[in-house]
Amino acid sequence: MKLLIQNASYIAFNGEKELADILIEDGKIVKIDKKIDTAADRKINADGMLVSPGFIDLHVHLREPGGEKKETIATGTRAAARGGYTTLAAMPNTRPVPDSVEQMEWVQNRIQETASVRVLPYASITVRQLGRDLTDFEGLKNAGAFAFTDDGVGVQSADMMLKAMQKAAAANMAIVAHCEEDTLINKGCVHEGSFSRKNGLNGIPSVCESVQIARDVLLAEAADCHYHVCHVSTKESVRVIRDAKRAGIKVTAEVTPHHLLLTQDDIPDNLDPNFKMNPPLRDQADREALLEGLLDGTIDFIATDHAPHTSEEKNEGIELAPFGIVGLETAFPLLYTHLVLKNIMSLEQLIGFMTRKPAETFSLPFGTIEAGAPADIVLLNLDEEKEIDSQEFLSKGKNTPFTGWNCKGWPEMTIFNGQVVWEKGSVTV
Repeated sequence: MKLLIQNASYIAFNGEKELADILIEDGKIVKIDKKIDTAADRKINADGMLVSPGFIDLHVHLREPGGEKKETIATGTRAAARGGYTTLAAMPNTRPVPDSVEQMEWVQNRIQETASVRVLPYASITVRQLGRDLTDFEGLKNAGAFAFTDDGVGVQSADMMLKAMQKAAAANMAIVAHCEEDTLINKGCVHEGSFSRKNGLNGIPSVCESVQIARDVLLAEAADCHYHVCHVSTKESVRVIRDAKRAGIKVTAEVTPHHLLLTQDDIPDNLDPNFKMNPPLRDQADREALLEGLLDGTIDFIATDHAPHTSEEKNEGIELAPFGIVGLETAFPLLYTHLVLKNIMSLEQLIGFMTRKPAETFSLPFGTIEAGAPADIVLLNLDEEKEIDSQEFLSKGKNTPFTGWNCKGWPEMTIFNGQVVWEKGSVTV
């Protein structure tokens, strides 16, 4: 398959936007030039739209197997393509958990059969994510595991985490951690702060997250392991990670769009459960620390923590509803509108946080537009402006707090491995 993208706005290595043509053949970018005159199976007139590397999201929940009412690999990857994502890393909190070679092979086969974009599956750190017995790291690596995480639950035993890090280091793999000290959760459903007190709700304190990160960075130093922190949400966590990086510890971190854009003060008086996520929305000082940490390199990249749930589950109210929101189809427009257009960061920085930086953090050969690179590309219409409407989502999950938000900068077409997998108004698989 030979594609020719013409008249694309392309951010060159010097950071300047230039008009260029991009020739794609056999899944690779073969040439970028101001004008390419050649025959092609399909010519795409970008008409000055921005061409970006396909976005990379290393924290998503595709729910399959076991949670197919919420999402499947097929529906989740279609949603990803609509949002401009071409590479996902799928969390292991499925039923059954990918904690064995056989189950990892099942997941890999299912991805091959049904995914619209690239999916890199995590394996769990412990059997059934119960924190009692370590999985077969070497076997799971050989079966295609991307990294190891018990996402959704923090590994509570320091001894268990140290042994996991030692095994991961021996296998040259990363430990990826949802950091939460169980004894401090207090059956909370929102952040412990002004909102929880005002509404008489149990709150999750900031130290619940930061204390486990503090423990883990020292364990990672002892094990000489790459340790990655999921969805950082507190100023104390940012401080611990910054100090650990200065000490030369192999720690990296991610932040979500919702923690960059929202605080506990944005939760409406009707206690809309679509504002319930874990970690919870924190304080304004936390949001500011997250932005600062992202911009100064303490936090490495942006990940959505796409977590679909059924409407019935989310309608159970803020105390009983499950944690989590969807994010794949709205991440770029939200961040472009509220960070780039408000001059908090540059367009080049935002695209880097969604492409190049996650790829570099995990040594992935994606996230760039250059000759020889995989042809993973999204065309972005930076001028298109519309409201977020969850009923348009291709994800099964409609659980978002951003319904009705007016945003600019929407994906127009997504190309994965040289194939058009989504274009406005249709899905191509």
